Amino acid sequence: MKLDLEEILKELKPYRERKAAVDLKRACLMVIDLQIYFNRIVQPVLGNILRVIQSCHKTNVPIIFTQHGHTDPASDGGALGKWWGELIIAGTEDWKFLPEIVIDEMDGILPKKRYSAFFETDLDERLRAKGVKDLIISGVMTNLCCETTARDAFMRDYRVFMLIDGTATRKSELHLATLKNLGFGFAYLLTCDELIQMLK
Repeated sequence: MKLDLEEILKELKPYRERKAAVDLKRACLMVIDLQIYFNRIVQPVLGNILRVIQSCHKTNVPIIFTQHGHTDPASDGGALGKWWGELIIAGTEDWKFLPEIVIDEMDGILPKKRYSAFFETDLDERLRAKGVKDLIISGVMTNLCCETTARDAFMRDYRVFMLIDGTATRKSELHLATLKNLGFGFAYLLTCDELIQMLK
């Protein structure tokens, strides 16, 4: 995915009219599926995500890393397996986190089997136990797992912040279409630099 941030910000201007500052005491960063399987897709934004992770660690904003994986595709693959014809199998090389990802002992890891990080997981309980109201979404893929998680979070009354240059997918038009949809009805759209400034 080619990412020209200036061009994207120009396109997104009408969808960025709603403004909100992240409440650092009530925030959580979701890092979606930064696994070896998605290595090529995430590369254009990986540096940005790593900077955001570092800022969150410095300011004690909790981080949850999702890890997509299936143990038995016939029983836990569902429509996802039928649609794609292949799945990430837990325990394989593809399933592992990217080597650049350093997970702190304070960070959470959330196994998942569907696009949404809320589907058949304890994510909602974890967030509510921490008093989280603001969910920041980063990772891959913008139009699948990131978008579905963002929509599900909104439906559960979280304020959602989507990172424009901290999410990625295979095609720039899909990335842009998702950001427009989310900016229209579900999420505040932020650049990684804007978020890092807030974290200071």
